[in-house]
Amino acid sequence: MAMMPMPATSTWDAPMKLLATLTVAAVTKAIAAMRNMAWWKSTGIRSFSAIARQIQRVFGRLPANRPAARQASGARVAGEAPPGQNAHMPVFGTTNGQTLEPPLRVESREELVYLLGEACELEHGLLCEYMYAQFSLKRSTAEGIAPEQLARIQAWETSIIDVVKQEMLHLALATNILTAVGAAPHFERPNFPILSRWYPPDVQIALVPFGERALRHFMFLERPEGMPLLDAEGFGTVGAMQPLTVDDPQITAGPEEWHTVGHLYRGIEAGLTHLVNRFGESAVFIGPAKAQATTEVFEWPELTAVTDLASASAAIEVIVEQGEGARGDWVKSHFGKFVGILEDFLAVRAADPTFEPARPVLPVFLREPPDVDQVALIDDPLTKRVADLFNAVYEVILQVQSRYFVHHGETPEELETLAKTAKHLMNWVMRKLGPVLTSLPIGPAFPGRTAGPAFEIVRPAFFILPHREAAWKILHERLETLAGVCAELAREPGLGIMTELEGNLRGMAGDLGQQLAARARSSTGVART
Repeated sequence: MAMMPMPATSTWDAPMKLLATLTVAAVTKAIAAMRNMAWWKSTGIRSFSAIARQIQRVFGRLPANRPAARQASGARVAGEAPPGQNAHMPVFGTTNGQTLEPPLRVESREELVYLLGEACELEHGLLCEYMYAQFSLKRSTAEGIAPEQLARIQAWETSIIDVVKQEMLHLALATNILTAVGAAPHFERPNFPILSRWYPPDVQIALVPFGERALRHFMFLERPEGMPLLDAEGFGTVGAMQPLTVDDPQITAGPEEWHTVGHLYRGIEAGLTHLVNRFGESAVFIGPAKAQATTEVFEWPELTAVTDLASASAAIEVIVEQGEGARGDWVKSHFGKFVGILEDFLAVRAADPTFEPARPVLPVFLREPPDVDQVALIDDPLTKRVADLFNAVYEVILQVQSRYFVHHGETPEELETLAKTAKHLMNWVMRKLGPVLTSLPIGPAFPGRTAGPAFEIVRPAFFILPHREAAWKILHERLETLAGVCAELAREPGLGIMTELEGNLRGMAGDLGQQLAARARSSTGVART
């Protein structure tokens, strides 16, 4: 439908401010009541999404939040945010009527690398959050949903997968910038939930099953700069931080106060510009160009090498525009996609108040991590084995990615094999294994609840494999081990898919084995001459 000319702001002022305070149901009733009004007819707008877009154009904001339904659970455990902190709050909130986004300070390479490390952790955390929500979705009508509801769930999953792929791209681009300024890749992070002073107090990362609460949390994290959005229920501000100031110079880097993904990246971009102006481009971009991840290997059209300020700025622009949207236009961004999914979900829920698209998942650990309290541990023996496999696959993905970015001595063919292995582990193993885990019981301590992947971080140092020959042998060994575990699990009732995963893993191990054999033949030939 072509957009009709917008009425003057004064014409829209009263009705739009009213709509911005209403729940979805109230807006629906308001639409019906207003269709006969002259000013409404002049707009040609007949849908809630169009109202949302019009509100954004006039006021730069979306309709207000409605209280989120409480998740059915007992005491809070690891991975979940504490409930009730933001109950009944509207979506948007400001500080004294203004959204405050202070400039970030970058006076040294160390401060730049610190912010880039936070950016990588944030992208990594978002990636896990979105995959957790995706894996929590129900898979068949046997789980108590109608065929048409299953179709909507499958459409939402497709949209989430698109966002996950772009988050992987963002992590690669941020790592390219890190590499370009001479730093190592940064794939470590705290265990979930990240509800501490690790980040600014209003930035929290936790694993939440698909639903209104998860979608509103995703919208908050991906919101455009300057949009005064409040987080979902249960994600209240935690602690406080002491950001660096110009009057407090330090040799070592420390935390700074950023509020959105875009705010962080714009601060990084400004910091890069400042350092280039101060020291010169060649003094800032000192990393090896051949260590960059590019389209030729990973197949993302937007994945370009970062070798100077212009290419770094272009990489940041891709990240910000895909996440929050181009300035003033968020419809096709991650933020906009989550707005669309939420609108669709609420419409389905309005038609059937009993509709529940997600399994009763809970993030569960195999063992108590040192950095998380109130951990839910798995009791069920079979679930333990599947969760252990999931965590091992996740760890190997990080090892392969790390080796790619710190490679030394690999041939182009070997680098392509590493890239393919990382992609195939995500697409051919983890994506299929996640829904298997969320279908399995946690155990007697959590009756009726199923296991959600906690994406456990055991020891970040395991990710870096610095010596080429040893690294390749370790990765080959790990893939063969994982394939063997899949073969054993395939014998269990209901886990026939493990045979497919075993084949995929053995194929990847075979690819690495071929490269190892080619190296051995080459070394033998050189020795004989």
